[in-house]
Amino acid sequence: MFERRKITNPWEGKIEPFKIISNVYYVGTFQASTHLIDTGDGLILIDPGYSNALYLVVSSIYKLGFKPEDIKYIVNTHWHWDHTEATRALSEMSGAKTIIGKDDFEKAKQYFTADITVSDGDQLNLGNVSMTFMETPGHTKGTISFFFSCEENGKTYRVGMFGGAGANTLAKGKFDFDGCREAYRNSVRRLMKEKVDVFIGNHTWNNDTFGKAKILKETGENTFIDKELWGKFLTYCENRLDKVIEQEK
Repeated sequence: MFERRKITNPWEGKIEPFKIISNVYYVGTFQASTHLIDTGDGLILIDPGYSNALYLVVSSIYKLGFKPEDIKYIVNTHWHWDHTEATRALSEMSGAKTIIGKDDFEKAKQYFTADITVSDGDQLNLGNVSMTFMETPGHTKGTISFFFSCEENGKTYRVGMFGGAGANTLAKGKFDFDGCREAYRNSVRRLMKEKVDVFIGNHTWNNDTFGKAKILKETGENTFIDKELWGKFLTYCENRLDKVIEQEK
């Protein structure tokens, strides 16, 4: 996985926006992944990120030929500030409706009040995109993951994101809720049953976002298309949970 590094100033995480595949774009920074989906009838934005880096996200949206007011929905994968701190500002700027998992609604209020809460199996339908949500508690109680299909060069690909893979809240003294470890393991195992062709990371180091972007730019080879990576990453997540538990013994 991609190595995480400390970012002090927002501009240190600046990255040029790029197309991942079909109608899926990356508009975020190193420290906070933000994805944009063009549905043909408006945009869906995933996790606006930190408020002090919102100007970079907005700039990237313009660079791709879109506008903030094209955003119809902002999906927040979980309540943590590195994903939601800029949600209110971007929502007010764009007029977009905000979405979060039902069990993260209250904690997210310190950053924004969601317009819509989602549960297992709920769908967001806009233009040519039908996004299905899955409750995957563990990292937070209300973490949501999602899946949708896209087409490129006559082929259909299933895109997926694990909305909260972090192990930092799985250590004793840092639990987001009681039973988080058991919930995390159950979530990982549920996700393993899903077929994913294109795994987009909740953080850049989940799927080596920038390494894959470099290969795509320099060679034209799209290594984001990888049917095996989803399962490998989820196995890594479960093994990491085991290490957290083992280290406490």
